[in-house]
Amino acid sequence: MDRITLFVEVVLPLPVAGTFTYRVPYELNEFVFVGQRVSVQFGRKKIYSGIVYSIHTNVPRDYEPKYIITLLDEKPVVNEYQLRFWDWMSDYYMCTIGEASIAALPTPFKLASESKIVLSPLFVPDSQILNPFEFQVTEALLQNKKLSIDQVSKLVGYKKVLPLIKTMIEKKVVVSEEELVDIYKPKTEKLVRLTDEYFEDRSIKLLMDELGKKAHKQLELLMSYLSMAGFPLSSESFVKVKDLLNRSGCSGSILNALVKKNIFTTISRNVSRFESVQQSKSPETVKLSNHQELAYKSISVSLETQNVVLLHGVTSGGKTEVYIKLISEVIDSGKQVLYMLPEIALTTQIINRLRYYFGDEVGVYHSRYGRNERVEVWNNIAGIKKDDHSRFKIILGPRSSLFLPFNNLGLIIVDEEHDGSYKQFDPAPRYNARDAAVYLATLHNAKVILGSATPSVESYYNAKSGKYGFAEITDRYGGVMLPEIEIVNLREEHKRRMMKSHFSSVLVKSIEDALENNYQVILFQNRRGFSLRIECDTCHWVPECKNCDVTLTYHKYSELMKCHYCGYSTTVPPECPDCGNSGLKMQGFGTEKVYEELKLLMPDAKIDRMDLDTTRSKNSFARIINDFETRKTDILIGTQMVTKGLDFDNVHIVGILSSDSLLSFPDFRAHERSFQLMSQVSGRSGRKDIRGRVIIQAWKPDHPILKNVVDHDFPGMYTQQLVERRKFNYPPYHRLIVIRMKHRKPEILNKGAASFANDLRAKYGKLVFGPEYPLVGRIRNLYIKHTMIKVPKGMRLTDVKNEIYKSVLAMRSDTSLKSIIIQYDVDSQ
Repeated sequence: MDRITLFVEVVLPLPVAGTFTYRVPYELNEFVFVGQRVSVQFGRKKIYSGIVYSIHTNVPRDYEPKYIITLLDEKPVVNEYQLRFWDWMSDYYMCTIGEASIAALPTPFKLASESKIVLSPLFVPDSQILNPFEFQVTEALLQNKKLSIDQVSKLVGYKKVLPLIKTMIEKKVVVSEEELVDIYKPKTEKLVRLTDEYFEDRSIKLLMDELGKKAHKQLELLMSYLSMAGFPLSSESFVKVKDLLNRSGCSGSILNALVKKNIFTTISRNVSRFESVQQSKSPETVKLSNHQELAYKSISVSLETQNVVLLHGVTSGGKTEVYIKLISEVIDSGKQVLYMLPEIALTTQIINRLRYYFGDEVGVYHSRYGRNERVEVWNNIAGIKKDDHSRFKIILGPRSSLFLPFNNLGLIIVDEEHDGSYKQFDPAPRYNARDAAVYLATLHNAKVILGSATPSVESYYNAKSGKYGFAEITDRYGGVMLPEIEIVNLREEHKRRMMKSHFSSVLVKSIEDALENNYQVILFQNRRGFSLRIECDTCHWVPECKNCDVTLTYHKYSELMKCHYCGYSTTVPPECPDCGNSGLKMQGFGTEKVYEELKLLMPDAKIDRMDLDTTRSKNSFARIINDFETRKTDILIGTQMVTKGLDFDNVHIVGILSSDSLLSFPDFRAHERSFQLMSQVSGRSGRKDIRGRVIIQAWKPDHPILKNVVDHDFPGMYTQQLVERRKFNYPPYHRLIVIRMKHRKPEILNKGAASFANDLRAKYGKLVFGPEYPLVGRIRNLYIKHTMIKVPKGMRLTDVKNEIYKSVLAMRSDTSLKSIIIQYDVDSQ
């Protein structure tokens, strides 16, 4: 094999279609494998790390392929299952395999180079005439060894420095160097032991006598080491330096002195970043209620003939205990389990429950982990660099955990499967993790459990039509009743002047009674920030984002108005810039305002807030949830984060402050989502002992969805939605593909979008809708237009996608339209 000319197809982390062919140097032939990272040159200057997709001997006909530069891994970091999964994802969700790899790989695996210059070995100072700029660069290089292009630019004071560098290269003053740096750093700990000559008792006694004469601190450290290491001593008698110094009370300089004397020797060892957790109880000790037992048996029977089962269980019905039983069976058979959750916040509670039964076998993977922690979880699952940590058999994580290097997956649990957070919106691939999990399971011949108290219409339809298996938990665990739900008419409350700020008299009284009886309260408002907008009370001027077609939201904590789309922020003007009026009023309210005003109403209550603004740091979720769980917090105010599967046993009152904003959203899923959100947040109350109570504030209390929520009537909501969706050709009867086009110039965008839509409409007629501006028609100074095609169930989706690509090519045949950005959203939410 050594002298065979091998070529590799490489997937690069770029939004470019296809793979790229590179030649393998002969000396690397026996070391290159599919799934390894290789560094390759792409273009004239850049070097990237790519993934070896395949190895072959087919010589390219039209060009001379470049050589791969080096192998970055000894073992593959990506397996065959993953590459097939990337293939499917790029095909189904209409993206490139490079974009799929970007979504899949942890940041440290996606290396790119930065051009740097160094002094040429041929350069002799003062041997040639240099202009002032060239002199500056050489002087800097004599001190710094290397300079990046950006550093050269800052040094000479202008941006376009490539001609300068080119001239210096031609003069043989400098050379260009491409740097590729692996940014993953394993965690290490320092260990220490006695050197070999002190293993015998006699030599230790002599050493102690010698140190006792004049080096008492060194003797103390030696005595501490001996008590920690035990006897007999050997080459494996290492102890942690940190523990030794703590126990002896000595400083590092004392240890260093003993190392210099060749009495001690130290080494560094790679260790896990994750603390070891012991199993508290066996999964066999989990006792299921009658309803849970029926659901468990129903799932087991269904899985004998079907790959996917929907578990429809009421809130607090005890789905987690059923999951634990199923997980135990799978890992006992030697397979892996992926337990997916829609929000990072949920992992805080679930991880503790799973580790109680499975200990070290449970790992967590999500974006709040540092890049090194994510690589460590990846390597652990792949069986690379295991160090001293056991192999994870159960992984808990949000949608990104789908991409981990499983090689023996037996079960995927998608908890809260209805949740919109499973859908990736930007960047590509715009995948739905619930649906992608079903395909991933087929690759591994694994099973899928979809769980929810409020399933998505599509999943429930699939279960009822026999495509999925179905199981139900109809009663809450322990026989606790579902919460009592009351609708408060805000129109009447305002008319009678009973409102206190944004709180109805009924809600205020319920909160006060709950606190008096030492119960806790959750308040749900689906908007963050203080005020949704600021408005002039004379001319009705409203501040808007300069980059997007949206109003700015006022945040009191930072005293800034912010755009939640692009991040633009500005201060509140002292007067209206249009009419000069100083009467600027705040309209609407978000979680920050609810927090502030509730503090004034109930100054003795301990109140906390959970939204995007308060959960940006790594451990913020855990702190907020732990404080509420341990009753350090009386009232928790939050956005959608508080609706999703959190389990608190002391919550008696739940308040939904503005149901109308959910119901009136212009989207065909608005009623379904409103029912799900309100039912889910209602389910946080009364989960253990007494029946909970839910207060829903509404301007339109007779809305049919609110009646469904009050009656806990999921089938009623589902039936209503099916009628409407069949009538208007929406899922589950049709699939949706949205083609999103963007451009800085609206006239170019309009021309291109119309050309594309007309071409597609000629093929599919009334199934094509648009192009139209969406609700927010400009984001980050890019104007946006949507074209939608509704694909009937009987029509081949692959054929439709091919025709879409052809219509795009037809549009781009006009060179003036080539700069339009095109994004595809399959199964659009």
